[in-house]
Amino acid sequence: MTRRRDPESGITRVEKPAGALRGGIAVGFTVAEDVVYVSLGLLLAVSAGALVVGGAAALVRSLGSGASPVEIVVVLDRILLVLMIIELLYTVKVSFQEHALVPEPFLVVGLIAATRRILIVTAQLAVSAEKTMDELAFRHAMLELALLTVMVVALVASLLMLRKRTAVAVAAGIGPSAIEGTARD
Repeated sequence: MTRRRDPESGITRVEKPAGALRGGIAVGFTVAEDVVYVSLGLLLAVSAGALVVGGAAALVRSLGSGASPVEIVVVLDRILLVLMIIELLYTVKVSFQEHALVPEPFLVVGLIAATRRILIVTAQLAVSAEKTMDELAFRHAMLELALLTVMVVALVASLLMLRKRTAVAVAAGIGPSAIEGTARD
């Protein structure tokens, strides 16, 4: 065991030497983690590609048939789903590079998902308004829109707080490796 005194805090720490077995296990876990991240990244990329192709085909079909609001909403839904998958792919990339879980991309995915649902509910309301709509269904839609709006505000506030924390850390002189994961390349 080695005793080492931290010059800044004055705290004496006792460090245990890492054994070869511990080091080998840690390397094995790191390799397994990397394999899982690469597999997830490939699956997400293929899924996004398939959705882009399907979305393009749906857009061409909807434009050919006169582009009704329902068809446009379906295309918009697919586009926003692709954005969510790309954000998840970015999260996997950051996790693969940094071997750390960064909260900001998850908040962005949540924001896109909430926005996507707001657009879908609004479009469904517009289509239902053309037909007959009962009061209970309208109230449920309004309640869902209100809750989604609160969720969007909370997610945006969380993103702003994270970015402010990052800016404060940079101003305080904390090294870039401690905050690097929150900024995009």
